[in-house]
Amino acid sequence: MIISLDYRSDIPIYLQIRNEIVKGIGTGGLKFGEQLPTVRSLAADTGVNAMTVNKAYALLKSQGYITADRRRGACVCARDAMPSIKGTGRMEQELLLLTSEAAIGGLSRDEFIKICESCYPDLTVPKPT
Repeated sequence: MIISLDYRSDIPIYLQIRNEIVKGIGTGGLKFGEQLPTVRSLAADTGVNAMTVNKAYALLKSQGYITADRRRGACVCARDAMPSIKGTGRMEQELLLLTSEAAIGGLSRDEFIKICESCYPDLTVPKPT
């Protein structure tokens, strides 16, 4: 698993780690049920404090993306255990923010839709079998 972090970003490192793992699940780079690196291992690989990785893992666990236990460590949840965004309004709120930023930045609706369409196939999660 390759995690790309921007140490100059205003986004906290633990959120960047969380986002990279969610993107990894969405793109198929991380498989359902796959074991994640240990907190210490990921901290060493990324050059961040182990507490930062632990905070990211705790957030992912609380959001339902991963499970964790002391013996097996952290694993990506099974497909049918993944959180649903249907009915939460969260997606709409995040998209409203993105579309507002795009409009303020001068991006046309068509350009925005084209960007969305180019991103979506890369984030398609396989259907459960």
